[in-house]
Amino acid sequence: MSAKIKYTDEPLGKVQVVADFLPSPAELAFREEGVKVTLALSKKSIEFFKSEATKHHTQYQRMIRRLIDAYVDAQAPTRRSTGPRA
Repeated sequence: MSAKIKYTDEPLGKVQVVADFLPSPAELAFREEGVKVTLALSKKSIEFFKSEATKHHTQYQRMIRRLIDAYVDAQAPTRRSTGPRA
């Protein structure tokens, strides 16, 4: 990589300025409020999450929380009224 790059003063062509789409540092640091719950899960489920968490160097509780959050996000657009069902 000893070849030098030769820059020229040529027109770039049609360019377009795009809006800044990156989140602010404050948005990146945001954490949702948590609610502690007691939940009994099957032994095989816990063993699975603990094994996967070890492989990915994270906490198994965090993986379970993200799984539930992903489920809620996927269901949100199709959720119907919470009123009584007929």
